[in-house]
Amino acid sequence: MPAGSFAAGSHEALQEIEAVLPAPPAPWRENWRHFRANPGAFAGLIVIVVLIALALAAPWIAPHAPDAQYRDALLKPPAWSAGGDPRFWLGTDDVGRDLLSRLLFGARLSLAVGCIVVTLSLGAGIVLGLVAGFARGVVDALIMRLMDVMLALPSLLLAIAIVAVLGPSLVNAMVAIAIVVLPHYVRLTRAAVLAELSKDYVTASELAGAGRLRQMFVNVLPNCLAPLIVQATLGFSSAILDAAALGFLGLGAQPPTPEWGTMLADARQFIQRAWWVVSFPGLAILITVLAFNLMGDGLRDALDPRLKR
Repeated sequence: MPAGSFAAGSHEALQEIEAVLPAPPAPWRENWRHFRANPGAFAGLIVIVVLIALALAAPWIAPHAPDAQYRDALLKPPAWSAGGDPRFWLGTDDVGRDLLSRLLFGARLSLAVGCIVVTLSLGAGIVLGLVAGFARGVVDALIMRLMDVMLALPSLLLAIAIVAVLGPSLVNAMVAIAIVVLPHYVRLTRAAVLAELSKDYVTASELAGAGRLRQMFVNVLPNCLAPLIVQATLGFSSAILDAAALGFLGLGAQPPTPEWGTMLADARQFIQRAWWVVSFPGLAILITVLAFNLMGDGLRDALDPRLKR
């Protein structure tokens, strides 16, 4: 048999086999299948979607304005409790503001804090991690030693010190939290970059004449995103918790801003005689942080091939 006829027959046979075999699933479909198989992670995703929907619709679904005061309804219990007012489903605080409305508007602030903090820290962490991983030498040592110093300090104390210098406000609290969590993204990016630099495709792109910036952001960075996505998801819950802690200490959002940590701080003195003013903001923080942690764990299991069953 001539060689050309044999090659043509082999090619046709391969095409027939490929037509019979099912096409491999797309990576995102496979990751979604593994993520959806985790009930805790899927429940966390549903809770987060509901929270985002409630936060976006707060101006339309909130029964009252978040700063509206009803002097005839001070510390009213929830509507289903004895002495409750049907106008206020979750009760009122010490100045007659509706707790449900404040919780809905507080969700907007808490989710915005998490989004802004993660965006700032992730962006700066990626840039510093890429520079440290590619530059090596003195630049790498300076960046990583600075990150080690920041990690050696207690995160909350460092955030308090930064806010004390900048002044108490929600914006300064977000800046402080972004600085505090920055070392985690820098170290994670650098470790991922060092693992990728030893691979053949990086050497091939260098031989093809790829510049340093193209190597960083086009060739190497996309292959480092999986652990960064997981860390960003988990960092979202940490940012919300840290913002609530700073608000509780009076260094974050200032009254009458409906921020969950600030609401807890205002309700401390009523913890024994008005349980609802403390319980509902605390539950909102607990549910939100737990949902993001569950989703982050599910993303870690879905994106890491070693953890897939």
